[in-house]
Amino acid sequence: MGSLLNPYISFKDTCRSAMEFYREVFGGELTISAFGDYGGEEYAEGADLVMHSQLTTPAGFTLMASDTPDGMEFTPGSQITISLSGDGQDAEAVRGYWDKLAEDGTVTMPLEEQVWGDEFGMVTDKFGIAWLVNIGGSAA
Repeated sequence: MGSLLNPYISFKDTCRSAMEFYREVFGGELTISAFGDYGGEEYAEGADLVMHSQLTTPAGFTLMASDTPDGMEFTPGSQITISLSGDGQDAEAVRGYWDKLAEDGTVTMPLEEQVWGDEFGMVTDKFGIAWLVNIGGSAA
């Protein structure tokens, strides 16, 4: 296996529901480890919070995330922006991802053909995560 670069998202208390939502969007296998799974009195109040989660999708995406327990710094709005791209045979799948991410989210730029010839759009999903979606070489 070569080097990997995976997005890692920080949440305050909504990691589990966010990752379950992303599993609904992209499919795949989701693993979740809670702070309480490893004991430790320092996290007793947040035992149900997610220490680490990983979604591995059939399309080859890997998305990781965790909650931020009390006592650790969390800055809303700085969690991450994720770029999602595809073309050719992936175009319809990416449009489907877009539709699901936009549901109950905020579209800041509609997914439509741009001057460079690709479809591009920006959406902030219902968990506050910003997504940049690009469908290359589209014949929209």
